[in-house]
Amino acid sequence: MDQLICHLIGDYVLQSHWMATRKTKEGFAAWLHAAVYTLPFLLIANNGRAIFVIQVSHYLIDRFGAARFVVYAKNYLLNPSWLRDEKNFPSWEECKATGFPADVPQWLAVWLLIITDNTLHLTINYIALRWL
Repeated sequence: MDQLICHLIGDYVLQSHWMATRKTKEGFAAWLHAAVYTLPFLLIANNGRAIFVIQVSHYLIDRFGAARFVVYAKNYLLNPSWLRDEKNFPSWEECKATGFPADVPQWLAVWLLIITDNTLHLTINYIALRWL
């Protein structure tokens, strides 16, 4: 529960509009967001390695939009139609905004992307706090 609260505070309460709109375009904005995001974890982490992993992974996931790649990969790999006819599967160019093809309603694609992004962060944070 502590980890979830730290994540919510760092990713939502402490993230400014400036950070949110620039973190995928500018390295400094992503770095500053990752640094601010990590602050609440200082209250619960017992070592520097966990803090380092939390901060660096947060930077990488947010800066490069890693959740989009995860969404696209799982849609591709878990879609049996590509085994029959790969031409029917949408290209990365068609899906790069959210990882989903255009026929997925925009509101749904965005929310599923946000959920995937949060799941990536929470999973890595849990591993760092539990085993490092």
